[in-house]
Amino acid sequence: MSAKPPLTLYLAAPRGFCAGVDRAIKIVEMALEKWGAPVYVRHEIVHNKYVVDGLRAKGAVFVEELDDCPPDRPVIFSAHGVPKSVPAEAEARQMLYVDATCPLVSKVHIEAERHNANGLQMVMIGHAGHPETVGTMGQLPRGEVLLVETPEDVATLEVRDPERLAFITQTTLSVDDTAEIVAALKARFPAIVGPHKEDICYATTNRQEAVKAIAPKVEALLVIGAPNSSNSQRLVEVGRAKGCNYAQLVQRSTDIDWRALDGVRHIGITAGASAPEELVNEVIDAFRARHDVTVELVETAKERVEFKVPRVLRETA
Repeated sequence: MSAKPPLTLYLAAPRGFCAGVDRAIKIVEMALEKWGAPVYVRHEIVHNKYVVDGLRAKGAVFVEELDDCPPDRPVIFSAHGVPKSVPAEAEARQMLYVDATCPLVSKVHIEAERHNANGLQMVMIGHAGHPETVGTMGQLPRGEVLLVETPEDVATLEVRDPERLAFITQTTLSVDDTAEIVAALKARFPAIVGPHKEDICYATTNRQEAVKAIAPKVEALLVIGAPNSSNSQRLVEVGRAKGCNYAQLVQRSTDIDWRALDGVRHIGITAGASAPEELVNEVIDAFRARHDVTVELVETAKERVEFKVPRVLRETA
């Protein structure tokens, strides 16, 4: 039997679940324990099919709108956040709801409201249609939040008063791309007010830094995550921007294009913030079946962040 070809896998750390995702999944699991199935979840709780399918098997029902939920069962709002109109509608229908919005997204919502109360119009840097962007823009009345996706968008922005502006960002953006847009905003609107602390969350930043450290060492980078996961897609882009020409998103090991990796001896592996570690292990095992694998950990930060679940789930009946 011929020996397996050698392969070094550079494993990013941090990778995978962040504190907000961990909390959101726990909220669904605890709601199922407390109230029994079915528990309804508005939008995918986090952007990962494997996670969503696992919760569905336990009795979670995923819907896109509150209209799809019966009024007598609990409903959970996803980690991405929701417009203010959604909890208002749930209250009008006297529904029991639990908000699983990531606390770091809620921080951006509070920031937007504070600036609005001070008479500032908001500019949001984000991706049109992404649930987090929709939720954040929905914290304020229509027209109070203007969306920009690129530095080019800044040039055509029509604002109410260039002296009375503030900006916020989606939490899962590329750190480098966002810096370019912020620079364009500050150049055009010198009086614009920024956040006290970066809106892009610690987990997004840390995962991108780990990819930047790995990219120069490898010929290929695999990012484990879902196509609709913003932070996972950004990891692919960061890998390519740092010189790794073959950077691909895979949902799990069955998505790996083995022919494209033929002859490659150094591969980076990371996972988006909503991808569980089981899928990382599955990918490593798939490589072990074909190669004599050496795994090297590339750790650029340690994460110790934890978020509590809402009190309603911690209370005993």
